Amino acid sequence: MTDRSDTALDRDLAELPPELRWREWMRRVEAVLFASSRPVPRADLARIVGQGVAVELLIDDLNADLAERPYEVAAVAGGWMLRTRPAYAAVIRAAADIGPQELDLNQFDIAVLAAIAWHQPITRAGLKDIFGREINRELIGRLHAQGMITTGPRSPRPGAPYTFVTTDAFLVAFDLASLRDLPDPGQLADDGILPPPAGQIPDTTPLMRRIV
Repeated sequence: MTDRSDTALDRDLAELPPELRWREWMRRVEAVLFASSRPVPRADLARIVGQGVAVELLIDDLNADLAERPYEVAAVAGGWMLRTRPAYAAVIRAAADIGPQELDLNQFDIAVLAAIAWHQPITRAGLKDIFGREINRELIGRLHAQGMITTGPRSPRPGAPYTFVTTDAFLVAFDLASLRDLPDPGQLADDGILPPPAGQIPDTTPLMRRIV
């Protein structure tokens, strides 16, 4: 939404009894999440409710209210979004023309994406050190085209090469509230998954399971 003029918005709803006031705040949050195609951060939701209202509690009550519905409020990419429950994905694909929803990436693409997520900001040379092989620009381009990565700060290495970092779209695609929710690399190392032997593709199953 580009117009955020809210001078006429009554946030406090002082004329309503407490129960109805809370219910109206919940519905406002639901309306904003329904209208947004991106995760909505807390600061934006705080603009539509009374001062000092705990947005997280409103979200909890809204999710409880939606418990019997086929959609839910999910915490992703530092905000919240309204989405269909995974159990209904096959139903929607069978009946609705929603276009392609899956990432068009192969197993090695996902492995490189996982390495970027765990080691960002990282250069192509850094990825080569991990995989023991050159990571070509075409692969990086595919990850860019899918909106999963973007360029980060220049590396202090000679020549100041570009680094790569993941995006909010990556968090949304893999159902992550933040990068802190990535599978723990220390545990994966203990399990023999990371770091991978040179030239081998790491097991990305823990990350793949999070694709919505």
